[in-house]
Amino acid sequence: MHTRLSLRLRIFLFFCLLALGGIAVTGGALWLGYSRAGQPALVDAFLFSGLLSGFAILGLCAGIWLLFDENVAKPIERLAAGMRARAHAGVSKELDTHGARYLGDLAAAAEGLAGQLGTSALNAAEAIARETEHLEAEKARLAALLTDIPIATVMASPAHQIVLYDGQAAAVLAQEALPRLNAPLSDYLDQTGLEAAYGRLVRSGKEVEAEVKSASGSQVFDLRLKPLGGAPGYIILFEGAHAGLAPDESRPLVYDFALLDAEHTELNGRKLSALSYVVFDTETTGLLPHKDEIVQIGALRVVRSRIIESERFETLVNPGRPIPAAATKVHGITDTMVRGRPGIASAARQFHRFASDAVIVAHNAPFDMAFLHRHAKRTGVTWDQPVLDTVLLSAVLFGASQEHTLDALCDRLDVTIPPALRHTAMGDARATAEVFCKMLPMLEARGLTTFGAVLEETRRHGRLIADMN
Repeated sequence: MHTRLSLRLRIFLFFCLLALGGIAVTGGALWLGYSRAGQPALVDAFLFSGLLSGFAILGLCAGIWLLFDENVAKPIERLAAGMRARAHAGVSKELDTHGARYLGDLAAAAEGLAGQLGTSALNAAEAIARETEHLEAEKARLAALLTDIPIATVMASPAHQIVLYDGQAAAVLAQEALPRLNAPLSDYLDQTGLEAAYGRLVRSGKEVEAEVKSASGSQVFDLRLKPLGGAPGYIILFEGAHAGLAPDESRPLVYDFALLDAEHTELNGRKLSALSYVVFDTETTGLLPHKDEIVQIGALRVVRSRIIESERFETLVNPGRPIPAAATKVHGITDTMVRGRPGIASAARQFHRFASDAVIVAHNAPFDMAFLHRHAKRTGVTWDQPVLDTVLLSAVLFGASQEHTLDALCDRLDVTIPPALRHTAMGDARATAEVFCKMLPMLEARGLTTFGAVLEETRRHGRLIADMN
């Protein structure tokens, strides 16, 4: 049990025990002395001496604990977090050893180890880059070839979730919803019709043709379903008029074959690296969620610890009121820019659909989510997706006493936010996503490998968010 307590808390408890022990010993000694004196009139003197000694011991232990916490416990915590960042998150900047100057040779040894680790990692990365250069070139040729084939192609897992889609398929799927890896095909196709066609495919083991309605029922797709041989999953080819749709150039070929073997266990038991995330940020008219409004939403998807560059959601939002000059000074969004843009009801529904199958991630998530929850009834959607907060993840990894702003996290993890993109929804969402992807292996290195374990650990730091807001 004690190993689950933080180093600083264990040290604090140690000094508490030391103080209590000192008071107990002093009180016992005074009581023994009073008993042996045999003079009842001295009780006040002995009692005064005991109280004075008790307060002196408490003050002395508290003072030493504060010095120990500031010059030993905190620096050790920072050193450990810094080394973990270099070991698991690819951070290459030098360790900050100034705060650990009272730890003897530990800081120098940690810096030397981190430098050696960085050099080894760099050499390994160069070797891997040389070995995989040819493979990447071949993969690029294959991607270009598949994209140029004028048939919209989707690969799906046995659970009917998207594993691969090409540019033509992106254009077809976008008629129903934004295409995205690991999304359920029921977002795009009628589930009953799809499952019926898949059932015929499984029974026959051969290619089948089917007419399947779109999820909205507004159109009918001519589909060919093909098995993957001995591998799990299947391929869907969209034929007819849909095959000739112009490809979405922003998505030449998007895939992750590991999704074919993805586990579909209960969320809390699933591995962090196996989940899909939507990392988002908002810009608003002010800092009061109960009365201010959203003016911009930016979000992108992270699948299996990888940012999917082409899967993003970004929109300006008309707040239905003038944007204060002070807010415009921060994010640069003016009344002219939001004129004619969708209101929060439409924008929130679109974003909800984009994030419906993923864990939502944000920096100081309660702030951004409060705006969405306030309009939930008006938009007709329920924000019941699981949420992770990078502020709390930072507290878990780097200690609650550290600074947890987005800028501080980016500096700590070697993430650069271009100045022109700071305080834009997509710019901040992108920075948060990069920080989050570097945090995932660090959390796993701490033994927090499942979503449930991370959620339980972040709840211990919930007060931090309340104080920030």
